Amino acid sequence: MQYKIHPIVMGTKVFDKGMMTYQHDYGAPCAIPIYCWYLEAVDGGGKRILVDTGEMSPIKSEDREKAIGGPIYTFEEGLAKWGLSPEDIDIVIHTHLHNDHCENDYKCANARIYVHEKELERIHDPHPLDFRYLADYIEDVEENGQIEIIKGDVEIAPGIRVVHTPAHTEGGLTVLVDTPAGRAAITGFCVMAENFDPPRQIKAMEMEVIPPGTCTSPHAAYDIMLKVREMADILLPLHEPKFAAVETIGE
Repeated sequence: MQYKIHPIVMGTKVFDKGMMTYQHDYGAPCAIPIYCWYLEAVDGGGKRILVDTGEMSPIKSEDREKAIGGPIYTFEEGLAKWGLSPEDIDIVIHTHLHNDHCENDYKCANARIYVHEKELERIHDPHPLDFRYLADYIEDVEENGQIEIIKGDVEIAPGIRVVHTPAHTEGGLTVLVDTPAGRAAITGFCVMAENFDPPRQIKAMEMEVIPPGTCTSPHAAYDIMLKVREMADILLPLHEPKFAAVETIGE
């Protein structure tokens, strides 16, 4: 089965660019979108699938939308654009469980929610450095028995599989999606396109990629990024701004 991928902006962050680019551009301002990715089967059948669910109460302002180059939606508004409501969602796949990627899970009352076991461990027992984990956002779906625990690489549905890529977090999952234009990889770690295609001065240092600014191990993250790049025909870095103005990827 093949899918079209619809990136929907459901939040933003404005912060130091070094949070995205390890060892580079500290002090430079940066605005990034937070996406929910709707995977729509090309033939119109199949499950209704989301990758991540974004922020519960995104800041919606002209300045933020200008900074990322596209509109910002609430969860309900973003899904309604494609004729969906939260209750229509069958499957949610999580790249990881930092709060900005799972705040709307509780609204998806009928969904099976796929999460790597390491993410569940960490959200309930975070290291002091892991302030982005907030268990409140998944307690409802846990109590409802909606969570499916992933322990390794696995096919979620025909044409969709996940690969364990612990670059940004211990349980990061990169989502590989078959599309008419080739295999797309929604990265399981928080990066932009620049991380995969650094500027000339970085490449001159014999660096092919820039690891995430927040990572489990910079050396391991570097190697994981090279691995993901080789897997995909279409790279979809989790926080790349250019997708904010794009309705559909992979047609």
